[in-house]
Amino acid sequence: MTDYKTELATEEIEAPQVPPTLPVVRIAILGAGKMGGILLQAFLKQNLVLPEQISATVGHAERAMVLSTQWGVEVSTDNVAAAADADVILLGIKPLQVPGLLNVIKPSLNKKKLIVSFAASVKTEAIEEATGLEIAVVRAMPNTPSALGAGITALCRGRYVTDKQLELASLIFATVGRTVFVDEKHMDAVTGLSGSGPAYVYIIIEALAEAGVKVGLPRDVATLLAAQTAYGAAKMVLDTGYHPALLKDAVTTPAGCTVDGLLELEKGGLRVTLMNAVISATERAHQLAKG
Repeated sequence: MTDYKTELATEEIEAPQVPPTLPVVRIAILGAGKMGGILLQAFLKQNLVLPEQISATVGHAERAMVLSTQWGVEVSTDNVAAAADADVILLGIKPLQVPGLLNVIKPSLNKKKLIVSFAASVKTEAIEEATGLEIAVVRAMPNTPSALGAGITALCRGRYVTDKQLELASLIFATVGRTVFVDEKHMDAVTGLSGSGPAYVYIIIEALAEAGVKVGLPRDVATLLAAQTAYGAAKMVLDTGYHPALLKDAVTTPAGCTVDGLLELEKGGLRVTLMNAVISATERAHQLAKG
């Protein structure tokens, strides 16, 4: 019988796949704020689209000029024109701004276009009804590690989305990390877990680093050790496919240091606290979706 700890040490890990090139489409990012800007720069960096295939909008003309020069693409304040010229329209605005924007760009829309919204808690049906068309709408929930190409985005489809359009949306977000498909009823749970999750992990890293300082490590060394440990542990889960409990057991030796540390985590209620954090954030996302 093969020892699973030996398997962990010897298993060959496949390199992540580079997303294929997007089909020849024009993309408009309406509201090129934090996430919109991250996506736009990822498209260009990975050569998924040519600069002339993409445009973006922002709220102020001065900002548009700065970003246009910085990114080398067309950036304006004209949402109607940007939407009219695009095959794929990405909505990067705040949830409360979505109805107003859709009303403004309605003359530029038709059934052939694809709308991809990453406005939190805005349902696909609400976007469909606001346009007055049987238009394809994909809802996305990315997270902030997308800024470094290490994000995870959950996608769900509206009523009029074809398989090809869903694949296109997946390719878009594959430029900034991994993608998963879920039913729309699960999107609030996605918000509570992966959308808010980086903040939970940052607190864990911060606490580990503070503990390192407490036991005598320099702060920069303690922070590096904590952050790289979190990164490495996550990579082990993703690349090996093993259950986290199995990987935890591979670190924990009988009567060793790790088991004493784990006992303190259980006494402190870390497991239950993290579960409650996800549940509370999910419930809040559900409340926001109701308006």
